[in-house]
Amino acid sequence: MKFSDFVSSKSIRAELDSKDKESVVTELVESLLQAGDIKEADRDDIIKAIMKREELGSTGIGRGVAVPHTKHPSVEKLIGTVGVSSDGVDFDSLDGESVQLFFLLVSPPDRPGDHLRALENISRQLRDETFCRFLKQSKTTEDIVQLLEEADNNQFVS
Repeated sequence: MKFSDFVSSKSIRAELDSKDKESVVTELVESLLQAGDIKEADRDDIIKAIMKREELGSTGIGRGVAVPHTKHPSVEKLIGTVGVSSDGVDFDSLDGESVQLFFLLVSPPDRPGDHLRALENISRQLRDETFCRFLKQSKTTEDIVQLLEEADNNQFVS
C-alpha cells in the first residue's frame, strides 16, 4: 500500500496550530472534513473514537512521530492525512519526546487489512531518517505531497 492510496492530499497540514493531543486530533479530523473526506455529522464521533483509542495507549510511537487512528463505520474506504508541527506537541509519546509528525487514519471496521497495511507502510517509511528529517522540515503542503510521492516510488527506503 502506498501513501497515495489513503492520504488525502487536500487535507494535509504543513503547519499545525495545535499545542496538545486532543487539539491535534481535532485539527486533523477537521482538515479531512474541509477536504470533503468525512461528513460534518461524523466529525465529533470520529474525534471521540480516536481519543478513546489514545486512552488504550498513546499512538506516539517515538522519534517525533504519532499515528492516531480509529475504525469508523462512516467511511467507506481508508482515509488519512498528515500534519507537521514545527514546535512539536506533547502526545504522551512512548519515548517521552514531543511529536512533530502526525499520520491520522480513519478506516472502515470491515477492512482491517487496509488499516494494517497503511500502518505498516507508515512505520516502514518512518524508519528512514532522511524521510523523517525532510518531512519535519516541510514548509508547504506541496512539499509534503512531493515527499509522500517520492516515498511511494521507493526513493527513501532501501
